[in-house]
Amino acid sequence: MHIDLSESNVLVTGASRGIGAAIARQLVRSGARVAAHYNTDAEGAKRAIAGCLRGSVTLAADLGDAEAARGLFAEAVEQMGHVDALVNNAGVAFESPLDMPLEQWCDNWDRTQAVNLRAAAILSREAVAHFGARSGGRIVHIASRAAFRGDAMEYLAYAASKGGMVALSRSIARGAGKDGVTSFVVAPGYVRTDMAQPFIDLYGEEVAMEGNALGRLTEPDDVAPVVVFLASGMADHATGTTIDVNAGSYVR
Repeated sequence: MHIDLSESNVLVTGASRGIGAAIARQLVRSGARVAAHYNTDAEGAKRAIAGCLRGSVTLAADLGDAEAARGLFAEAVEQMGHVDALVNNAGVAFESPLDMPLEQWCDNWDRTQAVNLRAAAILSREAVAHFGARSGGRIVHIASRAAFRGDAMEYLAYAASKGGMVALSRSIARGAGKDGVTSFVVAPGYVRTDMAQPFIDLYGEEVAMEGNALGRLTEPDDVAPVVVFLASGMADHATGTTIDVNAGSYVR
């Protein structure tokens, strides 16, 4: 099966590294024009869309800022003319032990919810309006197995943000489907990314792979094809669903 996205424009958040960069590369290989979002790593975002023959673009925004999140979608539309699919991938995770001073703990909580969940909600809000005027579009949210099985106490904020993302996606699928908008969740487990590396360095790869049925750590390129398939429109009647990409380490 060949996925041809040569007529599609896709906005990918957090596209400068890790899963987001892999998604952007896979979209480019499938012919899509990509708006690759980044916060600070412009060169990483450029590398992710290198080789695109259709004039993909890189767009900067601090998704912790609500207005910046809204402006990102508007800029993607301005740069590309329209958007056919949104991939809410950008995320942060701060280790926040329960004995951390309350002010710092709350700052970490608020930043996590702002980037991981509020920005995804704002971008989805803009996308639903845009897609409705164009007879449809697709949103793919990159959540986590932590949304379903929880996470360590140091990462309560991360797990909560990803659980909220699942509810967000399902609500969009139920509420905007008649306007041709579909919404999906992809839920990875541990993936070999810069975000996961501090945990791997501290506890070892064996701990990160605990329960993994495949004998190797998931790579960003294991996640990207699933996202591209969902963004293609070939799975629209699976709207509202979650696809687990965690090497069998969590099975619902």
